[in-house]
Amino acid sequence: MRAPNARDTALGVLVRCRTAGAWADAALTAQLRRDGLTGPEAALCSRIVYGVMQNRLLLDFYLGAYCSQKIDHLQPPLAEILRIGAYQILFLDKVPDSAAVNQAVEQAKSNGRAKASGLVNAVLRQVSRNKSHLPPIPDRDETQNLSIRYSHPKWLVKRLIALLGREEAEALLAADNAPAPLTIQVNPLKTTGEALTAALEASGVTVRAHPWVPGCLELDRAGDLTALAPFRAGAFLVQDPAARLVPQIAGIRPGMRVLDVCAAPGGKSFAAAFQMEDRGEITACDLHENKLKRIREGAARLGLTCVRTEAADGRVFRPEWEGAFDAVLVDAPCSGLGIIRKKPDIRYKKPDDLFALPVIQRAILDNAARYVRPGGTLVYSTCTVLTEENEEVTDGFLAEHPDFGRTPFALPDPVGETGGQVTLWPHRHGTDGFYICRMARQP
Repeated sequence: MRAPNARDTALGVLVRCRTAGAWADAALTAQLRRDGLTGPEAALCSRIVYGVMQNRLLLDFYLGAYCSQKIDHLQPPLAEILRIGAYQILFLDKVPDSAAVNQAVEQAKSNGRAKASGLVNAVLRQVSRNKSHLPPIPDRDETQNLSIRYSHPKWLVKRLIALLGREEAEALLAADNAPAPLTIQVNPLKTTGEALTAALEASGVTVRAHPWVPGCLELDRAGDLTALAPFRAGAFLVQDPAARLVPQIAGIRPGMRVLDVCAAPGGKSFAAAFQMEDRGEITACDLHENKLKRIREGAARLGLTCVRTEAADGRVFRPEWEGAFDAVLVDAPCSGLGIIRKKPDIRYKKPDDLFALPVIQRAILDNAARYVRPGGTLVYSTCTVLTEENEEVTDGFLAEHPDFGRTPFALPDPVGETGGQVTLWPHRHGTDGFYICRMARQP
């Protein structure tokens, strides 16, 4: 039996995503560890997995031109084998087409699909032979065209066009398929931006200041971050700049008492603790002990003593917390459609799965509001761009809670002044798609 290579490991990940509903990032991490892949092979495997996920509908369109059967109707792992082969042929210049085809044929044979190896060979050779003049994507239906071109489901493309207009929706779809910058936040309790930059550059990492969010750095060529000495020393936190803005918008200050209702994996609690200079008290909540353990481990690495964890359901009232907190952060469970560029498989969620989310979000927000002291601050945030999970939730909340109101805040350009809420977009702001609303309770 041959040792696993990048393509075999990628196939295992993609099959697990399709048959077991696994998320690509978690399945990839587990499979790389299981197969012992490191270095260039691990990098190639990751690129194939994310590349296939990002371009699945487009790959299926081209493969379908040369295959008599619908690609997504083929039994696993045939569809995944064909997609991996086509992705290498169409997107990876350094992989010879012949190698991509031969490897796919071998995968079919070694996975009990020897009879289908001829189909795999014929279809991929056709893709290779025609890659400079592939069939045109139909343009009669604007939504279908963008759906295929950028591999986003039609329902989502339709929603984005309604929100942004056709031209800007296309810019967002393109951004969703582009690599996301790796952003970290400097731990001001341990170091400075200048000292951290020097330490990272000494390890071969390319570092630049974030263009508009203070205290954040963008990294290239970072490799395994957890192996870097500054990471082990707790000098930084990996966090998207949009999430980093939540405690800033909340106006967190030293000495405050803060509740983070949906805290895992802890990034906003940690950013709030930085802002508090580790003075005060942050209660970080989650339902599951394994997630609370991760928060405690993260706080220990960063040298934070003001963060304590509490097992709590955001929808269940805790009488001892009523009116007890200066600031309450509600980063609600959401569809995650603002982080597609980091988790490309989120786009394939069925829209039916999303309909129950606003009910859950509103229940958490209603309950969390009871913990805000008079004169205190309530911040609601999500990593989605859909209005039904964002503005409609906060509008409905404010209509029924007259003792709360949105409070304006300002951010650096390119955002500027807001009326108390903001949606950040990957193609406009270079951040995750993210919604933040700040509300104050009347004194």
